[in-house]
Amino acid sequence: MLERLKRLLLGLPRDFEDPRVYHSISLIAFLAWVGLGADGLSSSAYGPEESFKTLGTHHYLAVPLAFAIVGTICVISYAYSRIIEQFPFGSGGYFVASRMLGPSFGVVSGSALLIDYVLTISVSIAAGGDAIFSFLPLPWQKWKLGLEAAAILVLVVLNLRGVKESVTILMPIFMLFLVTHAVLIFGTIGIKAGEMPAVVHEVRGGFSSGLASLGWGGLAALFLRAYTMGAGTYTGIEAVSNGLQIMREPNVETGKRTMLYMAVSLSIVTAGLTLAYLLVHAEPAPGKTMNAVLVERFAQGAWAGGGGRWFIWLTLFAEAALLFVAAQAGFIAGPRVMANMANDSWLPNRFATLSDRLTMQDGVLLTSGASLLTLLYARGQTHTLVLMYSITVFITFTLSELGMVRFWLRQRSRFPDWPRKISVHAVGLVLCASILTANVYEKFSEGGWVTLAITSALIGVCALIKRHYALVKLNLRRLDEVLANLPASTRAEPPRLDPKAPTAVILVGAYGGLGIHSLLTIQRLFPNHYKNFIFLSVGVVDSATFQGIEEVEEVRERTEESLKRYAELARGWGLAADYRMSLSTEVVEEAERLCLEVSREFPRSIVFAGKLVFQQERWFQRLLHNETAFQLQRRLQFSGLNTMVLPVRVLSGA
Repeated sequence: MLERLKRLLLGLPRDFEDPRVYHSISLIAFLAWVGLGADGLSSSAYGPEESFKTLGTHHYLAVPLAFAIVGTICVISYAYSRIIEQFPFGSGGYFVASRMLGPSFGVVSGSALLIDYVLTISVSIAAGGDAIFSFLPLPWQKWKLGLEAAAILVLVVLNLRGVKESVTILMPIFMLFLVTHAVLIFGTIGIKAGEMPAVVHEVRGGFSSGLASLGWGGLAALFLRAYTMGAGTYTGIEAVSNGLQIMREPNVETGKRTMLYMAVSLSIVTAGLTLAYLLVHAEPAPGKTMNAVLVERFAQGAWAGGGGRWFIWLTLFAEAALLFVAAQAGFIAGPRVMANMANDSWLPNRFATLSDRLTMQDGVLLTSGASLLTLLYARGQTHTLVLMYSITVFITFTLSELGMVRFWLRQRSRFPDWPRKISVHAVGLVLCASILTANVYEKFSEGGWVTLAITSALIGVCALIKRHYALVKLNLRRLDEVLANLPASTRAEPPRLDPKAPTAVILVGAYGGLGIHSLLTIQRLFPNHYKNFIFLSVGVVDSATFQGIEEVEEVRERTEESLKRYAELARGWGLAADYRMSLSTEVVEEAERLCLEVSREFPRSIVFAGKLVFQQERWFQRLLHNETAFQLQRRLQFSGLNTMVLPVRVLSGA
């Protein structure tokens, strides 16, 4: 029943060996704009609002603020378009920092990105709840947090089904947002067009009075604070370069086109809303967002009767729904960053695995769980979450620009036009480092310290995980040095397989000391008992290899080559040996199928699986190393096939 329910919610498994599957799950630029660009576009619901409210009575500063927002979007998005050109493998800021600045900078960038994507989900969902409850009675506010938690759970199910499915379902919401907000922004400007001379006069007078009362220093400080409070506006830009691997070929061109769509739409909406607040003299109202205040004033001036009320509801619904769509960026890009870090041993290896729906299931679940906890910590208050937000992504922005500056300095002998290419990254570096510094200064005591503390803790955890895997690899390397180069016998004619004879089915991975240790241990424990030796392996297709049918074939070739070496070694020692293999995203289930298949061919089979054991086993070792051997043993036991787990000792220091 549970399996049927799973298939009903998530759908049937996908065949990663079918070349058409890579085309069917990739995103064209428009869909990538919906799935990844919605993060940036939806920030118009809280970024301009936070900036405008910080101005207080100095609304005239909204004009330079709008220009500053557009300029920042253009610089960062263009810089990331150049990153996409030079690093078409995806992974975004994590890869750039790791490759150009070193692994230590890479883990800082990756950890900051993970926190940012968790907060992307939390902020988007909380702001979406604010938009919905802006047109509901105040007593209903008590249900807001529960609705937001339910929204996260719904998005979890959609993302476990697959990226393209979730984006396609949410696309109508994205389009509704664009239409309603285009009407709102350009309609407001059109209605107020006749009042422009008075607005210009008001802005000039405001500058004069502000300068007289605050001075240049005070005015600049107020502007800087308002600018930094809206820094969450720019956080979605990174997601495009990080999600490059899910885009339709040629993915570089698709990624650059997606970045252009995002930059243009985000600039128009954020700058337009900021200026619209100024034109209608919008002021914060209890239980309502600034956009709710704006749309109400616009509707009152544009419509008479019920049409205005319907437009208000439709616009706020579209905004709330888009914010829920924006959480997609966290679900799409967050697990991918986890997978990239897991492939580099900064996180548990299981985060690089794929489900049978070819999604990074563990990453989706962890990201959603962390975002739910963050939402509960902030009690669903968008202002609290925004204070925690944007610091981390500007850490990544700064490291990415620093990495690209170093890249072009190292490449200057190969590219005569390197000064032109480096210029945008130099400007981006200064801009992002300045925003990061200002963000930390302005937000540290108001909640920013929590983000920095959590990010620092995550970096520390990643360092410990990396150290553990390094120590384990060192122990296994010693085993490889001892066993992997054992000479084979010169026996010309090994015995043939006898289906009726006792058979040892040995689960192995890549050719090395672990597999040879299992073969020698069987010979030592059961001398001359087993007449057949069948080496069995499942080639794992994970996030690092799920790039196309060519990469899958490389996994097949590597797996088969390792199995051939095991079989040849056993035959050289005078043993009857053969191998069986398969490819899968899920090792245990596929290994069980292969073992049962072999047992039907060789009825007197016993399965042997190696397992790393530690002198003083701790809980985190069970988390960092899969329990494949024990899981398979339990499954095969109920199928009537005996399995023996062979321990491979690892020093306690690991």
